[in-house]
Amino acid sequence: MRIDRYTGCFPTGRHYPGIADLIAKAIQNVAGLCEEFSPGQKWMDVPMVVIDFETTGTNPEEDRVLEMGMVGFHQGRVTFREGLLIDPTIPIPEESRAVHGITDEELEGAPPFDQAFEAIRTRLEGHLPVAYNATFDQRFLLAEVARLSGRPKDLPPAMRPDVVWVDPLVWAREILKEQKSRKLVDVAAHFDIPLEQAHRAVGDAEATGHVLMALAKDMPELYGELVRLQGRYGAFQDAAMARWRR
Repeated sequence: MRIDRYTGCFPTGRHYPGIADLIAKAIQNVAGLCEEFSPGQKWMDVPMVVIDFETTGTNPEEDRVLEMGMVGFHQGRVTFREGLLIDPTIPIPEESRAVHGITDEELEGAPPFDQAFEAIRTRLEGHLPVAYNATFDQRFLLAEVARLSGRPKDLPPAMRPDVVWVDPLVWAREILKEQKSRKLVDVAAHFDIPLEQAHRAVGDAEATGHVLMALAKDMPELYGELVRLQGRYGAFQDAAMARWRR
């Protein structure tokens, strides 16, 4: 079995016997931990919310959210599902509409983000954020919050820029090395997880949560160690992708 020479762990985060005390100390100061949860607790015991956005494009500084899916998970079970249509206040480009199928007419009467903010904040409170390719969704959420007039206080974990979101894509790339594609639809198919409404927010969010549960047996158990290793693996993967592009 290959051993990760950078982390001192097996690739999936399973550790050698005898270093539990060192791990416990190391994870206390991991950057990006959510203050609501202990680094030493099992992340599967933490309430999670899987977030997925459909948007008008890929640039959070110019584009807008038009659908938000939020699916709660706790100890492997779905606790809630909620989907919101959001008025992006700008027209939907044809290339974006071709992906998600959401039309300007479908959004008539939907609230803009500032009007939906309180309902979204309430739903996200007390939950660890999760998203597939989390950087995309996190950047869009933070951009929408930044546009709000005034400075909202008491923000939930998902709306705080210092909190690291759990990203099943990083773990799928690390664990499913034999897979040619780690797109959500392909990883879901690998685990026989239904994804009936791909590129619609609630469907993608729920499938992401089930993918995370399927990967969990090969991931570290402790929340702090999960965030620590995810950061390392993500950095290695980004560097490898940059080399490939060059």
